[in-house]
Amino acid sequence: MFLHVKEAKYLHDYVIWIKFNDGIEGEVNLETELTGEIFGKLKNKELFRSFKIDPTLETIVWENGADLAPEFLHENIRIST
Repeated sequence: MFLHVKEAKYLHDYVIWIKFNDGIEGEVNLETELTGEIFGKLKNKELFRSFKIDPTLETIVWENGADLAPEFLHENIRIST
């Protein structure tokens, strides 16, 4: 099964709630991933919280060109209870 992000919303700091097409949903804290030329810019919380779900890639993306694979997000999710 290919994973796709179906819903996502900003929660706080660098934490995003995500729901996948396999029904799994939960929080992903991306603070430790914000390094390098592209992702480092997302330390600006205004830019970080401006993500969208790209309908073609079916994952979260930012205006500066950053995106994260749904598989990576799925592996790092803290499941909601």
